[in-house]
Amino acid sequence: MQLGKLAVWAFTDTMTAPAAAAFAARVERWGYSTLWVPEAFGRNPLPFAAWLLARTDSLIVATGIANIYARDPLAMRSAQLSLAEQSNGRFLLGLGVSHARMVEQVRGHRYDPKPVSRMRGYLEQMARVEYRAPAPAERPPIVLAALGPKMLELAGRLADGAHPYNVTPAHTAEARRILGPGKWLCTEQKVLLESDPAKARSIARQAIGFYLSAPNYANNLKRLGFDDSDLAGNGSDRLIDALVAWGGVDAIRARIQEHWDAGADQVCIQALNPDPEKARLPHEEALEWLAPLRGSGAD
Repeated sequence: MQLGKLAVWAFTDTMTAPAAAAFAARVERWGYSTLWVPEAFGRNPLPFAAWLLARTDSLIVATGIANIYARDPLAMRSAQLSLAEQSNGRFLLGLGVSHARMVEQVRGHRYDPKPVSRMRGYLEQMARVEYRAPAPAERPPIVLAALGPKMLELAGRLADGAHPYNVTPAHTAEARRILGPGKWLCTEQKVLLESDPAKARSIARQAIGFYLSAPNYANNLKRLGFDDSDLAGNGSDRLIDALVAWGGVDAIRARIQEHWDAGADQVCIQALNPDPEKARLPHEEALEWLAPLRGSGAD
């Protein structure tokens, strides 16, 4: 699998299945190498990945992320191998431990207070799965949703890399240091094609407010030098500007370049929509302007 430098991260649950397939085809046509899809309150991302892979030709489809509490290691491993074999190696499995409230309040499971050891055990069980169907031509990769140093270290040892979400270029630099060379670092970056500071920060706050109350993200932001005053009220201007690259195309490209310079192999851009009536849909105009085939500097 050859990861390109630019990818798209999108909440495709806001689209019908045919609309999502058409969107994936446009992402592929624009020259992005990968489309990342989440697992939250909507679709099961594994059969959905099969749908998207069957309707594209070269696009890699990645889960950002598949929740390990949603299925046991055998189910996850067999799905991964099936999708890799069916798509000729175009499926990238991103795994994560999610968040306590998602696991306990939404799924009804008990959240392990030791997420790193839980993930380690899960990966070890996946590696022992006996699979009795035709295998993909190449070993399919796994990346971990990793923010803190211990999960990043695990991603470097037992996986093919990491997929950090809601982070800054400073985090990217630290993640690269911990992962070391030879491991993928696929960093999500929210972008917003809006140059008015008040409008841009208002839209950005709506997008990230949910995450600031999640301990995993809050703790990581504090490691990056933010404090409780930055996290209050859906985020300070300083925090908003650090997490969301807003402004014109050149300003957004500059932030993407910061991640590349800090060691990211792939920047997964999540294009926030400036139109309030389309807030739940990705902003395709921004994706077109930033696309590799528009000469953004990405391969």
